[in-house]
Amino acid sequence: MPRTYAFLDHPGPIAFAHRGGRGRPENSMAAFQRALDLGYRYLETDAHATADGTVIAFHDRTLDRVTDRTGTIARLPYSEVALARIDGTEPIPLLEDVLGSFPDARVNIDIKDAPVIGPLARVLHRTRAWDRVCITSFSTRRLAQMRARLPLFTDQDVCTALGPRGVMALRAKSYGGPTAKLVRLAATGVACAQVPYGLGRLPFVTESFIAQAHTLGLRVHAWTVNDAAEMERLLDLGVDGIMTDELVTLRHVMATRGLWPRPATSAAT
Repeated sequence: MPRTYAFLDHPGPIAFAHRGGRGRPENSMAAFQRALDLGYRYLETDAHATADGTVIAFHDRTLDRVTDRTGTIARLPYSEVALARIDGTEPIPLLEDVLGSFPDARVNIDIKDAPVIGPLARVLHRTRAWDRVCITSFSTRRLAQMRARLPLFTDQDVCTALGPRGVMALRAKSYGGPTAKLVRLAATGVACAQVPYGLGRLPFVTESFIAQAHTLGLRVHAWTVNDAAEMERLLDLGVDGIMTDELVTLRHVMATRGLWPRPATSAAT
């Protein structure tokens, strides 16, 4: 029998606010608050650690692209990172503050660099947020290292996603490949495949991909989907979740289908 995870206990497809969504500076408390005001209950964010082990919700390895300061986060103390402003206006939030400020939200956390693994495990321990997070990464090694740390702190099932190797194994299976590797992964805490909806003009998420994932007890979450027609296609295929920057568009598409879990709010769009 597939293991169950509180993070995935949701009626119908999950709508994820990717980095909090457009409309406010990415990965800022203002963006996360706007997403919740629009009715989202799943936030997607990223995790880095500063040189002194402070975990922040931030996508890039450096401050350069989206803030008014420069430098590599892993080489800077938090006292310096705290001075940066996203888009020149919003401070970079601590991941612990995101989890603490929005206790009813579930948070998808992308591990962006190896130095954050230990500090992130400690943050999850302190906040007792095991049942409302899902851990993912573009590094199979980082995910394995994180999974190895989870039993040190909790006997609860913590939701994690397939790494790149697992995703490619799943894709190969959708074309008739072997299943043994995926079965082993599903037994070690892997609950979902979080994948791009397409590669260039070619779809990555297909009917056979979703069918094979479901056969193995895995959910499929597609990112980062900002086009209404593509959202419709994926929902028609039976996708289990969509990550988007376009919060209002996805809310409208899902509400039209009767899939939005609560009435639309009157929050400004």
